[in-house]
Amino acid sequence: MYLGIDIGGTKTLLASLDNDGVITEQLKFLTPNDYSEFIRQLTVEVAKMTTKSFVACGVGVPGRLDRSQGVGIAMGNLSWKNVSIKIDIEAVIHCPVVIENDAKLAGLSEAMLLKDSYNHVAYITISTGIGLGIINNQTIDPSFVDSEAGMMLLEHRGKMVPWESFASGKAIVQTYGKEARNITDKTTWRQITHNIAVGLINIIAIIQPEVIVLGGSVANYFDRFDDLLCEQLQEYGTPLVPIPPIIPASRPEEAVIYGCYDLVKSLYGTTRS
Repeated sequence: MYLGIDIGGTKTLLASLDNDGVITEQLKFLTPNDYSEFIRQLTVEVAKMTTKSFVACGVGVPGRLDRSQGVGIAMGNLSWKNVSIKIDIEAVIHCPVVIENDAKLAGLSEAMLLKDSYNHVAYITISTGIGLGIINNQTIDPSFVDSEAGMMLLEHRGKMVPWESFASGKAIVQTYGKEARNITDKTTWRQITHNIAVGLINIIAIIQPEVIVLGGSVANYFDRFDDLLCEQLQEYGTPLVPIPPIIPASRPEEAVIYGCYDLVKSLYGTTRS
């Protein structure tokens, strides 16, 4: 069995997966802002799991990493800095741990599902923050492994500000007083979509992916704004910047978990289940 841990800015999801990548059990808890409390609560939740022994564990982290040392340098929407995630989690679950940025893992997961159609995939998660994963031939592109699309500076209301400060799920709540799931009127979605589109067109111009996959809590409601998004992006498109297909994530809630599995299985693959 393998373990996947998706550390989100709001919640943390744990899931055990068998050798074929099928989720057999999962648990969820609110992510504490205090790192020591997170490790304490993780220990409590892991003890509740039926499976007690894992081949390896993948951990999705919402921030910048020192992969060689297994350290989370900065977490964005969490206050953690320079935390020894790999060592601390290995002490809890007693198996090899690999850490990776959560958006990159989610992108890997979704790209694996598209491997028969696309080789060059851009995955963008719009949730508490905004993250980007670039996947080439079912491998996380090392050239963009530390990319932070949400920190891209864009003009908004006359100022240059990070994209996620006005287009993320957190920004939607701050602006409209409600989460994306509770927004149904077209006028509001048109405004939200514009804020998403101005960032996407920059990514498209630089990366020129074959397809864009949208994930995260906001993209769960893709059917409410897909037509608006295509309409707005086509206004920006040129012969030099063609607009690729844009599709919702197939497994938005568990994309990071499946990416954890895909990564650790490639490193610690075994016939044991």
